[in-house]
Amino acid sequence: MSTTPRFPNPAVLNPAIVESGAVMRGIAANGSLPRPTVSMVQLRVGQLFGSDYLTALHTGLLRAAGETEERIAAVADWKHATQLTDAERAALALVDAVYAPEVSDRHVSDALYAEAAKHYDEAALMTLAGVIGQVGFFVPLALIGLPAPGLPPEQQWRE
Repeated sequence: MSTTPRFPNPAVLNPAIVESGAVMRGIAANGSLPRPTVSMVQLRVGQLFGSDYLTALHTGLLRAAGETEERIAAVADWKHATQLTDAERAALALVDAVYAPEVSDRHVSDALYAEAAKHYDEAALMTLAGVIGQVGFFVPLALIGLPAPGLPPEQQWRE
């Protein structure tokens, strides 16, 4: 499989994509969720979809925010991770339920919602749902366009 970026810079090719992404990044700006939780959610989505770009991006953001390597690594095995809080595990459980659901009649069960509601008020739950969707917006761009991980945005794309 190719690792060469397939798309030119979206800011040049289709500025509306970049503008939409900037608006969506504002979803988490209300402060109702701790920033590390937001980044862990974003990292988990990258892991579930096998996106090297999203995984590298959000791992780097967690490192830059001072998260330990143990806590960052724990996101991949969050169900058994003692390094994460119950609230963080509930947020990651919602990510898995949305993007990698078990075979059932519902993605997010009433029990899972109740567990998340123990840790987050309604504003935080709405923000969490928005953040899960926000990173989902970038998944097709990352998987189809293959931006190069670890580079500044203007260097991630094909010339």
